[in-house]
Amino acid sequence: MLTRTNIGLTSDQDEVKGFSRTIAQIEWLLLVLVLVYLLAGGPPAESRVAIHTALLFFAAFILGFHYVHFFTPENRSKLMFEIWVMIVFITWVVWFTGQINSPLLNLYLLPIIASALIFGKLPTALKVGAIIACVMFFSYNPKSKMLLALPFWGEVLAISAPMVMVAYITTMLAADIGYAVEKIRQVSDTDDLTGIYNMRAFSSMLQRAFKQAVRNGHAMSVLMIDCDNLKRINDTHGHESGNRLLQHLVRCIREQLRGSDVMARFGGDEFIVLLPETNSKGAVEMAERIRTAVEISRFDVRTGDTNITISIGLSSYPDDGGNLDAIIEKADKAMYRAKQRGRNRLVTYTEDDAA
Repeated sequence: MLTRTNIGLTSDQDEVKGFSRTIAQIEWLLLVLVLVYLLAGGPPAESRVAIHTALLFFAAFILGFHYVHFFTPENRSKLMFEIWVMIVFITWVVWFTGQINSPLLNLYLLPIIASALIFGKLPTALKVGAIIACVMFFSYNPKSKMLLALPFWGEVLAISAPMVMVAYITTMLAADIGYAVEKIRQVSDTDDLTGIYNMRAFSSMLQRAFKQAVRNGHAMSVLMIDCDNLKRINDTHGHESGNRLLQHLVRCIREQLRGSDVMARFGGDEFIVLLPETNSKGAVEMAERIRTAVEISRFDVRTGDTNITISIGLSSYPDDGGNLDAIIEKADKAMYRAKQRGRNRLVTYTEDDAA
């Protein structure tokens, strides 16, 4: 079922794809840093085979996940798994390069940053906890019985504290950036006056809905709606009343829409409504319900209440065309025919074409 969530500009799939590219870059950076360490002299000879083996497996993992598309489609579970693989890889490398004294111990910061950017506090806290457990394991010497000794915990704290701070700061920054981006997205995607989508946002949604309808063999309908009374209200009561009229009209229409339907301001006093997975018969029923709801509503002006009406044009895929431009154009033509026939009515493109 198509919903506003999975056809919106803020679709999770687009976001996950961006995160996946970021993860891939961090993984390659991690690989390069370990390679540089090896080329610079690196660990003792007896540890090189283990590290080379880990590098080969990790490189194959990156290629398989990001370039051979072994794991598709992109999703957050895949990203979570990749971060855990990074932690395992780093733990293996650190074990063979000096454990608690390894110069590569700070590589743990890379998966911490990745997790904080993508998953937030709790998942990142779990990863930091796992890394701290590794640090404790690296530091612990069973022969010295120093588990309760202050030097042991001091060493663990000295190593773990920067990781915790990086995790906390990155998580906070990611949350603030995400909030700011969402606010900017809302402003850029919505019409200032009515609060519904503008055409920039709606066009993207419409294209996604159409592709899904074609792919799944489902119907899809579009309504073009024009307010019959705006000019009269503007001329008689002023543009402030005209603006309130448009807001009132949007409320009336939205009350009739389903959760999967999407409405946008087409321009001026015209609106467009997407009815996904709706054939022409279902769209006619919806359009008539909208038209009736608007007609029986009362709009308050300075001289009292007045009634308002709308003219609606309707076209459907696949009945009225096989491409998106044709569907919109035919809905627009049907709407103007509704106004020519006396307003306050619905005209479908099929019956308009037959006429």
